[in-house]
Amino acid sequence: MPRRKQSLGLSVALVLGMAAQLVAQDAVRVRRPGGGAGMDYRDYDAATLERGKTAFVSQCGFCHGSNARGGESGPDLIRSVQVIDDENGNVIGPIIRGGRQAQGMPKFDMPQAQISDIAAFLHEGVRAAAERGTYKILNIVTGNAKAGEAFFNGAGKCNTCHSPAGDLKGIGAKYDPITLQGRFLMPVGGRTNQRRTTSPIVVTVTLPSGQSFKGTLERIDDFNVALTDANGDYHSFTRKGQIPKVDLDDPLKAHYDMLPKYTDADMHNLTAYLVTLK
Repeated sequence: MPRRKQSLGLSVALVLGMAAQLVAQDAVRVRRPGGGAGMDYRDYDAATLERGKTAFVSQCGFCHGSNARGGESGPDLIRSVQVIDDENGNVIGPIIRGGRQAQGMPKFDMPQAQISDIAAFLHEGVRAAAERGTYKILNIVTGNAKAGEAFFNGAGKCNTCHSPAGDLKGIGAKYDPITLQGRFLMPVGGRTNQRRTTSPIVVTVTLPSGQSFKGTLERIDDFNVALTDANGDYHSFTRKGQIPKVDLDDPLKAHYDMLPKYTDADMHNLTAYLVTLK
């Protein structure tokens, strides 16, 4: 019996030892952050990332931007091959310490610990960019439907153009909450300078002679404006200051005007109300 207990003890010790070895191996088996969203990534603790961000912003941000995506003179580091190939600062470190005089980058005398923190910050940026397609939007129906209804009929002035019994009837069943919120915050992507297939902009161009042309906006910028009239004819005009006179009638203008006015509570309350319109 004692011998059997000893054998069992050795077996348990062996299993535990093997498990510990596997855990240790797994802890250090970290691939580089390159290679796409299917790669394995190191999980950096919040303190490391905060130190790395602080060091990067103070030492490198003036050229590469505070988010490492490029600044006044430095390139985007999130797309840098050197950053993608780096492991714990082994590629980034020599560049930081040696500089790149030809590109205008000076040398920086940094301890290895600080370089490792900066590398962690940059790697986390690469991971965020690679995994942006996997971001999961959580439940956004967190507002108060009654407050949303009051906003709809009051401060939001939504009822001046829309009706729960008319154009919005059943909209809560037609769209999921995420799409529904997006449709009133940024309808048709916010494009105001070119043709839209949904809710097209009507433009009227009045020449100095008094002659005017009216139709669907095709394109407008500081130099030209173009439209297609009711007969299907295309017209383009050169702009010089206020000549010719251009008037835009955008049916979605009220939505865009509301963007800087919404509070978080307004947006969530309005979403919660629209969801009930089934």
